[in-house]
Amino acid sequence: MGLLKALISIFVLSHTVGSLTEFSFKEISFFKEWMIKHNKNYTPEEYEHRLQTFIQKKRKIEVHNSAGHSFQTTRGSHLSSSGLLPQFVDWRKKGNYVTPVKNQGGCGSCWTFSTTGCLESVIAIKTGKLVSLAEQQLVDCAKNFKNHGCAGGLPSQAFEYIKYNNGLERESDYPYEGKDGPCRFQASKAAAFVKDVVNITECDEMGMMDAVARLNPVSFAFDVTDDFLSYTEGVYSNYFYIQRGKNMCGLAACASYPIALL
Repeated sequence: MGLLKALISIFVLSHTVGSLTEFSFKEISFFKEWMIKHNKNYTPEEYEHRLQTFIQKKRKIEVHNSAGHSFQTTRGSHLSSSGLLPQFVDWRKKGNYVTPVKNQGGCGSCWTFSTTGCLESVIAIKTGKLVSLAEQQLVDCAKNFKNHGCAGGLPSQAFEYIKYNNGLERESDYPYEGKDGPCRFQASKAAAFVKDVVNITECDEMGMMDAVARLNPVSFAFDVTDDFLSYTEGVYSNYFYIQRGKNMCGLAACASYPIALL
């Protein structure tokens, strides 16, 4: 088994190095300049995929232009043709990837539910196992990462807490109480881990859509309306009318998702 793992590792490494050597230094430099221009940041796992897609498109552009047509690299040149965004994505219908709706009660802990919901789905998509995670642990324990329990927080900062805290417990082991309390995290009961956090470029709505369509659900924060302040129970049935490209309600200001450590 050890030899097999070693051989697999060698194959993956040689495949990665080989694919990168297909590109010239000039092409790679052009891609890096494009990343700076469009404020793009990728994890190591995603960088090669985006580089390959971008350079393949760039080469096609050069061929087209030599025939008298006119094309150029754009903000969307990192997207593959197979990755063109669908009109509609519902991860609930793709499989057992989304936990049921939960209730935060009177505690301002919405950020914890966005955090757990996203991480639950990321892990389920990768492993096929859907586990409900502990919002209360985030309420009680994530304050050193600029979160404030029932007074608010951000999913991106909660993902950082999980990453550096070495895990998040199951909801069944750390039940939700809807109030601030002392941290009772037990590392031996940790059920979910974060390897890295992807913060989508501010106001990059295309980046948000690409992540949801190609990878997994995304966590984001938004500015609540006055209606929410009077909400008590039931299903909120009003529609959200959002104008694309305007960062309405701050939807694209702070979007993120975790890369799970499996």
